[in-house]
Amino acid sequence: MSIGPEQVKAPADDAVLFRSSPARTFAASFVILLLTYIATVPIVSLILGGTRDPWWSTLAQAAVIAALVAGAYAVSARAALRTWVRVSAGGLELAAQGSDPVLLAWDDIATVMVRRFALRTVLDVTPVDLDTVHPVQGAASGWPALHDTSEGATFTADLTQLWPGPRALRREMARRLAEHSSVERRQGATVPEIE
Repeated sequence: MSIGPEQVKAPADDAVLFRSSPARTFAASFVILLLTYIATVPIVSLILGGTRDPWWSTLAQAAVIAALVAGAYAVSARAALRTWVRVSAGGLELAAQGSDPVLLAWDDIATVMVRRFALRTVLDVTPVDLDTVHPVQGAASGWPALHDTSEGATFTADLTQLWPGPRALRREMARRLAEHSSVERRQGATVPEIE
């Protein structure tokens, strides 16, 4: 089992935590599935020429189906793996899908990107050099997933269940990079990019 963010001291006092939330994912999936079922039943009934069930029967069917599907997703193997990202003046901490957390100082990040991949939202963090990546503590599960890109080895994390959300994470990283880059530009250093 990976280390939780509450077990790790933040590198700076101004840290903002983003973490996966299966309960919120279940709730959002449940509501979307419930509304979709309720909206499509009259259309299907009209197309097939069948009789319409009473509203309470449709609502009960929708609730059962939405609960089963959302529950199955929430406890699936992929959804059960916890991801967290903590952004602070000290850098970016990342623990993805059950991995041990790593810390990358802003100077040690070449690029960071939040992108869509099929139905998922993914965070890609490319360090300047893998030797600059700091394991936060322990070494039980290993680092987050790495894949090779044209820019080098890149950490990848699935942000689909992240709360407050990928957009908020992107805004927070952009804010931190802007703060960091203003200091770095004054000192003549290179600045990581967010895409």
